[in-house]
Amino acid sequence: MDIVGISYLGFESATIAQWRDYGPDVLAFSTAASPEDDAESLYFKLDDRRHRLAFHPGPIDRLAYIGWEARGRMEFLAAIAKFEAEGIAVERGDAALAARRGVRELIRFKDPVGFQHELFYGQKYTPGSFLPPRPHAGFNTAERGICHLVVITPEYTDELEHFLTQVMGFSWYGSGAGKGRTGFFRAKLNDKTSHDIAYGHGPGMRGIQHIGLYVNTVNDVGKTYDIVKERQIPMMFTLGQHTQDPHLSFYHYSPSGFAVETIYEVEPWHPEMFELNPEKLSSWGHQLVGPVLGPSVKKLAELGEVG
Repeated sequence: MDIVGISYLGFESATIAQWRDYGPDVLAFSTAASPEDDAESLYFKLDDRRHRLAFHPGPIDRLAYIGWEARGRMEFLAAIAKFEAEGIAVERGDAALAARRGVRELIRFKDPVGFQHELFYGQKYTPGSFLPPRPHAGFNTAERGICHLVVITPEYTDELEHFLTQVMGFSWYGSGAGKGRTGFFRAKLNDKTSHDIAYGHGPGMRGIQHIGLYVNTVNDVGKTYDIVKERQIPMMFTLGQHTQDPHLSFYHYSPSGFAVETIYEVEPWHPEMFELNPEKLSSWGHQLVGPVLGPSVKKLAELGEVG
């Protein structure tokens, strides 16, 4: 499938009030107008697209959906044909849902471990409409989508890897330096980053572990780092550089309990000629100062699921 990357994320949230301050003041998100039929939800801009993140009222904080961008209508229709050929159930989004997401058309489907996905094309945008609420050079989204995402699943199956590589057409990047069974995957049209999504095996648990946001300057990593420390927001990892990626980053916890990795590319990422198997997670820094799995990763019983 000709997929660019992750274009938007949707969450159910019991902490929307905290996000109204945290999103603009800490992360430099711009608050976007909420659709008329979704006025109680909170939408954020990270660039000139209509929105990139949405927080919908809910009893707990959890990942609600992942929005993938197809290159265009022909690629979107080809993807639907691929799903049908594989016997995968897809739901066509109606006009109201497409308008709410700000896209021309979309479909909805679930992966084999139960996470909700959407595929669309043609998201609305307005040039020059992103105005950071504090001094900030913006987010690096033009060619890669908004972020990468790591989720934890109670099951990590061969069916999941088949779905991601053979159906979605993602490239396998590797297992990283983490313990247990994990997999990192990159969309077909993404040649700018090592992965768009990763799945980690957490028996009896499900949720979102972290998102990674790319900023345009190293100063914006430093400024965000200072704000996090000044506000005494708990961190997961201190400032550091991963072994596999030439990026400078740190991780702190959002009001929803998942971590946000703020990232600056020290040098452009380029695909390796062989699969990497690093001895350790980071070449320097990234001291672990909080739990690897925050409260956004919950036991199945908390989610009303049977293990």
